[in-house]
Amino acid sequence: MWAFVVSDFPYVVDIKRHSLEDGPGIRTVVFFKGCPLRCVFCQNPETQSKTQELGFYENECIGCFTCVEVCPKKACRSRSSFVKKLLRKPGKPIIDRNLCDVCGLCVDRCPTRALRILGVRYSVSDLTEVLLRDLPFYSHSGGGVTLSGGECALYPDYCGELLAGLKYQGVRTAIETAGHFDYDAFKTKMLPYLDLVMFDIKVLDQAGHEKYCGYSNEKILENFKSLMREVPRKIHPRVPLIPEVTTSRENLTAIVRFLKSLGAESVTLLPYNPSGFEKCSVIGRKRPSVSASFMKPEKEQEIFEMFGQVLTVKKGQK
Repeated sequence: MWAFVVSDFPYVVDIKRHSLEDGPGIRTVVFFKGCPLRCVFCQNPETQSKTQELGFYENECIGCFTCVEVCPKKACRSRSSFVKKLLRKPGKPIIDRNLCDVCGLCVDRCPTRALRILGVRYSVSDLTEVLLRDLPFYSHSGGGVTLSGGECALYPDYCGELLAGLKYQGVRTAIETAGHFDYDAFKTKMLPYLDLVMFDIKVLDQAGHEKYCGYSNEKILENFKSLMREVPRKIHPRVPLIPEVTTSRENLTAIVRFLKSLGAESVTLLPYNPSGFEKCSVIGRKRPSVSASFMKPEKEQEIFEMFGQVLTVKKGQK
C-alpha cells in the first residue's frame, strides 16, 4: 500500500449516505473536491476547486455581523450605508472572495452555521471506517460505496488504497467519472478494485466540448475506448441531458453511434435538473447561463425513444 502525508489527502466536500441514485442498491457516496473540467452546467460547482472554499448560506444568516468583527483580512464586510438605506434594514454581510484565505475564524464564530468551510481531509483509514458503518445496508441491498466528485480519478493513489481496503471488507465499489484522467495510473491503481465505472459522455464534438466543458474531450474519449476494449462489463456510459448543450439531435446521434460502435449495450440518461445551480451563490459564483427550467416531458421522452431504438436505456437522476 501507499504511504501518505496529510498534504496528500484530497478534500472531501460531502459524504452522502443511503443513496439510491449513484449505482445499484443502497450506497454511500463520497464527493471529492477537484475537477479538470469546467462544465457550464456543473451540478456540484463546489467540487471543481481542489482547495477548501468558504460557503455562505445566506438564507441561514441572521445579520449579526460577527463575521465582520472577527475577519482579520476584512474579507467579510457590511453593505454600504446607501444600500442599507435602500433596503431599509442592515442586510447581510458581503464576502470578498479575493481577500478571503479561508482561515475559518468567521466559521467558528457564526451562531447559525451560515458560514462553513467546504472540504475536509480524511486519512484512508478514517474514511474507510466512516464508509463501513453502513456495511449491513450494502450487504442486504446489493449496494456499496461510490466515489464521485469533482473527479475522484484525479487521486489514483489515495482512491486506490481506499478502494482496495473496501474490497478487502467485501464492499462493492463504483465511481462516477467525467473520464479526464491519467489512464495508466487509473488502470493500475483503481480499476482492479472497481466493480462499476459510471462514465459520463457529454458532448462528442471537440469544439463543442471545449465550449461547454472547458477542455478538449480527446483524452476522455480515448479513455472510454480503452476501458470498453479491456473491461467492457465494468463500464456503464451515462449522458446528461442539458437543454441547448447536450440535447441537439446532432450530438445525441453522434453519441449513440459512438457507443454502439464500441459495443455498448446500455446507457443511463440523466434528466436535466436546474435546482443544483443554487449552489453557485454559496461559493460566490454567478449562476451559469443555462436553462432555468426542467426539460419538457415530451422532449425527454423523444430522447429516450431515440436511444431506446439501439440501446437498453435506464433513467437516472442528476
